[in-house]
Amino acid sequence: MKAVIQTVIIILIILVVFPLVLVLFFGSNNDTPGAEETKNKLDVPETIQVWKEEEGKAVEVDFEEYVTCVVASEMPWDFGEEALKAQSVAARTYAMAKILKYEEKKPETHPDTPVCDTTHCQAYKTEDELISIHDSDWEENGFEIIKEACRATSGEMLYYDGELVMQPLFFSSSGGHTENSQDVFSGTYPYLVSVSSPYEEGATHSDEERKFTLREMRNALETKYPDRPTGTLEADKISILSRTEGGRVDVMQVGNEKFKGTEIRTALGLSSALFSIDFEAGSNEDDTEIIFTSNGSGHGVGMSQYGARGMASHGSDYKEILAHYYTGTSVY
Repeated sequence: MKAVIQTVIIILIILVVFPLVLVLFFGSNNDTPGAEETKNKLDVPETIQVWKEEEGKAVEVDFEEYVTCVVASEMPWDFGEEALKAQSVAARTYAMAKILKYEEKKPETHPDTPVCDTTHCQAYKTEDELISIHDSDWEENGFEIIKEACRATSGEMLYYDGELVMQPLFFSSSGGHTENSQDVFSGTYPYLVSVSSPYEEGATHSDEERKFTLREMRNALETKYPDRPTGTLEADKISILSRTEGGRVDVMQVGNEKFKGTEIRTALGLSSALFSIDFEAGSNEDDTEIIFTSNGSGHGVGMSQYGARGMASHGSDYKEILAHYYTGTSVY
């Protein structure tokens, strides 16, 4: 009987005391959010209403099916499983944030639904539409990989300080650094800060050149911003005055007016505000050309999709990718 009692005591020590000692010496696993951190975790809805712009109508879509089709519309299937997972979490979070905001302020361009199918929100094509624009083997290969990545993160979203991230922005490529949100948009968000994005080899829109005569540039700016005439332009009246932390043009002098880099990008249709300028001399506005050399594509705030691909190829998982581009956030 005594031997039995001793055996029970030894077993209890192994099952209870030994794990506690390990925790004291080596700490707990911080990779998994605790109950306190996840107390505000939200459940995703079963469906979402989407405004189909070309059709001019609202459609109801299964929520997770919507997320899958957004990922397929926004990111190529061969960007890697972990990048696709990161995109799925960002897309799911974005949709949920739009649903939460909807009752407070309905979007002017699609007041009947919280999201639309254009890049005004996030790109969305139905499964049939996606199949129709891809090669014949895409459905069995590429789309299945996307579906699996989305299933692996089902219900997961981004949180900051226990609250849903309301601006999980993403874009194509950064040219090396992302931007602080306040340097591009009006709002300041602690999780949208400038970070490096070093693994973007092979990204589109690298060293992209666009040429305009000075008259073409002036006309474009005055068409977009008619209340800010530049006056007749000469090369010595055009200069970059400052840059953002992420390297994009902050303020640019153009003749009599100053413009933000984002305004120049919009008016001239540049891929990015991360640009340099040069001139080809001429005798007047019609002969003198300004050359913009830009890197990256998109607004530059949040997650770089090419950067996510690069991080995945260098061994990062989707939570590490998201934590890098959305500073201080957690996934659950």
